[in-house]
Formats: sequence, C-alpha cells, structure tokens
Amino acid sequence: MDYAYIPLPERQPLRWPNGARVALILTFNLETWDLTKDTDRAYYAGGPPILPDVLPGHTPDFPNYSWREYGQRVGIWRLYDLFDQLGVKASCTTNAVTFDRRRAMVQACLDRGWELLAHNWEQGELLTDYAKDPAKEREIVLRTLHKYAEEVGRPAQGWLSSSLRSTLQTADILAEQGCTFYCDIMNDDQPYLIRTPSGPIVSIPYSNEINDFTFITRKNYTTDQFRDALIEELDVLYEEGATTGRLMNVGLHPHVSGRAHRIRALREFIQHAQSLPGVWWPTRSEIAAWYLANHDSHIPGQLSR
Repeated sequence: MDYAYIPLPERQPLRWPNGARVALILTFNLETWDLTKDTDRAYYAGGPPILPDVLPGHTPDFPNYSWREYGQRVGIWRLYDLFDQLGVKASCTTNAVTFDRRRAMVQACLDRGWELLAHNWEQGELLTDYAKDPAKEREIVLRTLHKYAEEVGRPAQGWLSSSLRSTLQTADILAEQGCTFYCDIMNDDQPYLIRTPSGPIVSIPYSNEINDFTFITRKNYTTDQFRDALIEELDVLYEEGATTGRLMNVGLHPHVSGRAHRIRALREFIQHAQSLPGVWWPTRSEIAAWYLANHDSHIPGQLSR
C-alpha cells in the first residue's frame, strides 16, 4: 500500500465546499452472508456473533444467521423510514449477492437516489483469504464490480471490503478498474491519495470505531451512550474543523442500529448534526471528485516521494 505519511500539522488547511467544517457520512451496510461454508474452520460471518459458541463452517448457525437476518427483514426498513422522516441520505454498501438474495434492500437505496458502494461478493468471504492467491482476489473483485454494473446500470465508483479485510493489491485493482475511492484504510480524519500503477485513488476512511458494532455489540453501550459518543465525536471534529476540515463516517448495520430500542440514538444524533450550520452531507463520490480536484491546495506535492 503506497501512500505518504504526512502528519496533520504539516498539511495545508483543508477547506470543504461552502466553508463546511465536517463532512458527515452515514453508512448503511446492506450485507448478505451464507448460512454455512464448506469448511471445518469456524465460519466468520463478517462481524461479532450474538452468541459466542463457535461452530464449524459446515454447521448451520441459526442464532447468529437469523440475528443478522432481522436487519434485512425489519431493521433496514426502520432505518429507511427514519432517514426519510429526517430528510437525510445514507451512503450504502452492498455485497454483490444482495442483488439476488435480498434485492429489496438495495432497490430501496437506488429508488431514493442514494449512493451505493461495492462491498465484496459475499460478506463472509474476506479478500485476505486470498492474500497469497492474487489471481483469485482479482477474480472476486472483478466479478463483484461486473455484477454491480450489471444491476445498477453504471460502474461502481468506490469500494469497501468485507470487514475491511483487503490486501496490498486491492487498491491497485480498483484504480485499474476506474474506481475513484477506496474506504478500507482507517487512519485519518481527512481524505488523502493512495498511489497505484494506474494513478491515484482517494482514501475516504471508514471507521470500525465510530460504528454501531463496536459501540453496541463489542462495548455494550446503551442507547444513550451510543448517541452521546456520536455527538461528542462530531462536536470535537466540528470545533477542530474551524481550522481544517474533518471527515466523520458512522458505520451502521440494520440488525444492530435497526432495533426498536436503539433507533432513538440515531434520531437524536442526526437532529443534533442538522442543528450545526457547518456540517456537509456529501456522498463519498462527491468527496472523491472534490479532493481529486483540490488536493494540491491541501497537501502540495503529496504524490511526490
């Protein structure tokens, strides 16, 4: 992975469009996973389990599978309703198999005109499984991008890997295929450029910390604690953004945030964000296009060694 280490104090101020302080992205992950895998290893379904018992991959794990499936059947629609009520949009990610197995989830995103990112073929299949088989990784990425273009009617502009598990060649493949942004690297509060043989691709960091899985499933936050953590993160970035613009992504999973007793946290967080005049609500594609056009004024010479 080829990108420059440029500490924040050494960068020129980043000035978002219209003087915004924070670019805020709310991400719905429209994920689909297999019930079993043909392996004796424990099957990783793309996130922590609701029950910790480890089963071999060929054994159906109905509690964990159906817990996730709740998000597809109920939780995602609660989230869509909330965002419609508040007049905000999400930037959605989808596994390629979701088009065939859970089409309604993706169609609801497309019908609203929201952004949709490619997010691997199937959620439990990690690109790192093929770290020593680059041809197989390439086949998976290209097959995913082809399915996306076939179903959406246009090429994917960006990519998030399942569980952010990618390899040293993933960004190169994406840039070669015309993608303009890549979200797996979680090391910054601003976008930056990754060098590839096909030219630069914009890193738009996702976050596994500002994420409902981490707060709720791993840390056992209450609804109020989840809301308060999101608000505090935004408030600090907003204050810092007066000097140089910041980026905040909130990762959301329908089976976690889409529960009835948690939806209030998102409502109150979004309402707080809407009260701040310097919050920009862009798509990742908008950020990538803006940054490719303006990065020279932010970090002169970033692409040089």
